[in-house]
Amino acid sequence: MGGQVAMLVREVMSSPAITVRRTDPVRRAIRVLHDNDITAAPVVDDAGRLAGVVSELDLLRGEFEPDPRATVQPARSAQEPPPRRVMEVMTSDVVTVSETTDVTTAIGLMVGKRIKSLPVLRGHEIVGVISRRDLMAMLARSDDDLRQAVADALHEQYPFGPSWDVTVHNGVAELSGPPHKYADHIADVLARTVPGIVRVRHHIRSSP
Repeated sequence: MGGQVAMLVREVMSSPAITVRRTDPVRRAIRVLHDNDITAAPVVDDAGRLAGVVSELDLLRGEFEPDPRATVQPARSAQEPPPRRVMEVMTSDVVTVSETTDVTTAIGLMVGKRIKSLPVLRGHEIVGVISRRDLMAMLARSDDDLRQAVADALHEQYPFGPSWDVTVHNGVAELSGPPHKYADHIADVLARTVPGIVRVRHHIRSSP
C-alpha cells in the first residue's frame, strides 16, 4: 500500500524565526542574515508583529558606490543618501502561511511569487519561516538517516511491539510487520510525519 505523502509547513519550517526590527540599521540586518546563513528575514514592528520582509538584495541596495577604476567616466555622486534603516528597503507586501498550510501550497507560493522563503504565522505571532533551503534539506536526508528516524518513531509509539522491519530507498519507506488491528494505519501515519519520507508502502509480514 502506498500513496503520495501530505506534509504540513510546521513539519518542515525553521523555528524560531530569525527576525530584524524596522528601525534596525541596514548593516546590523546584514550581519544577522550573514551570521545565521539565511537569505531573508521577517521584519517586526515595535509590538513584535510582522511589518515586512527584507532580503539580501534589499539590504545590499545602496551600500556600494561606483568604483571609478571600473570606467573611464567619472563616477557620479549619488542623488540621495543610501538607505540606513531596514524600513527603507524592506518589502511591506508580505506573503505568509500558517503552520497547517500544506507544503505543496507553500511551494506554489514560492514559485508563483518568485520568493525564497515565507514567514509562518500563528495568528499575529511569527512562529517560524519556511524556505527553499528547508525543503531541500528535508529531501537531501540520507536513506539511512530516514530509516533510523522512522524506526525511532515506531519504537516510541510501540516500545514493546509489534516489531516492524524498516527499509528506505530514495525516500520511499517500506514497512513490514505482523498483523495488528491498528498497526498498519499508525505505522503509515508515523512514517509520513518523518521529514524526507516521500512515500510509504507497508505490508503484513508472512508467518514462518
